[in-house]
Amino acid sequence: MRRLRAFGAFWYDFVVGDDWRIALGVVLALGATAALVAAGVNAWWLPPAAVVALLALSLHRAVRR
Repeated sequence: MRRLRAFGAFWYDFVVGDDWRIALGVVLALGATAALVAAGVNAWWLPPAAVVALLALSLHRAVRR
C-alpha cells in the first residue's frame, strides 16, 4: 500500500506541480479541443492559445505578489 501511495503522490506532483490552476486549465483545454474535433471543427489552434492564456495568468499572479 505504501508503494501505491508513493506512486500516486509522484504522479500528482508531476502533473499538478505547484499550481493546480494550470493543470486544470490544461485538462479543460484538451477536453474542449477534443469536443470541438468531435463536432467537426478544426481546433488545432486551441491548445497553443490556451498555453499562452495560462502563461499570462500565471505570470500575472506571480508579479502581483
